[in-house]
Amino acid sequence: MRTLYLDTFSGISGDMFLGLLIDLGVDSRQLSAELGKLPVSGFELQIAREQRHGIQGCRVQVNCQENAQHRSWSSIDQMLADSELATPGKQLARRFFRRLGEAEAKVHGIDIDQVHFHEVGAIDAIVDLTGAAIGLQMLAIEKIICAPLPLSRGMSQCAHGALPLPAPATLELLAGKPVTDSGCDKELVTPTGAAIVAEIAEFGPLPNLQIEQTGYGVGGWQLTDRPNLLRGILGTSISPEQPSTQDQVQLLETHIDDSSPEQLGFLLEQLFAAGALDAGYSPFQMKKNRPGVKLTVVSTPRQAAALARLILHQSSAIGVRSSSCERYTLARRMARVCTKHGEAQVKLLYDGELFLRLSPEYEDCRQLAHASGQTLEQIYRIVTEAAWEQLKPEPGKDLQHD
Repeated sequence: MRTLYLDTFSGISGDMFLGLLIDLGVDSRQLSAELGKLPVSGFELQIAREQRHGIQGCRVQVNCQENAQHRSWSSIDQMLADSELATPGKQLARRFFRRLGEAEAKVHGIDIDQVHFHEVGAIDAIVDLTGAAIGLQMLAIEKIICAPLPLSRGMSQCAHGALPLPAPATLELLAGKPVTDSGCDKELVTPTGAAIVAEIAEFGPLPNLQIEQTGYGVGGWQLTDRPNLLRGILGTSISPEQPSTQDQVQLLETHIDDSSPEQLGFLLEQLFAAGALDAGYSPFQMKKNRPGVKLTVVSTPRQAAALARLILHQSSAIGVRSSSCERYTLARRMARVCTKHGEAQVKLLYDGELFLRLSPEYEDCRQLAHASGQTLEQIYRIVTEAAWEQLKPEPGKDLQHD
């Protein structure tokens, strides 16, 4: 499987990612020709070789005639949908902007159709994200793995005024993703960069690779503490002896015999909200012939102590057992498909590099069922059929990124 590893020691932005793809082999003339199919005018790509701390890479700048323009998410989505871009790149670009739109809607407390982009609505941001989608197709990259992202501190000036770093939309996009403190007061991870990796990348360490080449996308800042570069390592993944994903988890257990069903249900809600990977009850026969339940919680090692304390505070348990164990899981990737009732996400499950099966996401299907009047079972079938038709996965074979 052709895999790209993103070494994000100086973060990621849309222009850095596009520069990286060109440095890895995307034909700039072919890219410009494809971008010319966008229904916008008055821009050109400026591509140059620049150095940061003695390391050379590719810097991309979009020179445009228009002043920064505010565009709504729906207008950008419609513009991309109506364009003559090749379908795979077009659909991926729309997914990037939908990610951004959903994050902005959450931050501002509005519906996605009411979202108006400011800096992200300008031509340069549209070109960066659309170019990234096109470039990924040109390089035939099948899998992207990203290192934890270094987040900045301080304030940034934008159309809304002064905003804290990281930008609120960036934080929303990276919910559930691993991040670190960069100690830097410059914006290292931008909303466009965060949208790209949130949509298409898995997060983890450098995988087993046979390296094909290394590239660098150059950022605009001249930083003193690090080279302002996005490094990408492109290669073919080498299957380990054990193809399933393996990690270390903490298992928390306790027996409860004097809590009401309402209390038990509320406790589960709190555990999941606090970061439990999984939690559930099973019937259990306790001492003095009392019927009770056994609570089992799966946690990351870091979260275990906090979750154990939550159990002790919010239930009648007076003790929690904790044990460390290995967990084997299937790798997963999220994809979005279109149906006549609307869009829905599906989960694609792999054993190593081999695609096994797909599963529609319940929340999306539930919303479509409410909106359409169809039963949940019918929506599941419609989404599943759309996923097989649009993604064309073959069990036992690799599934390329669309």
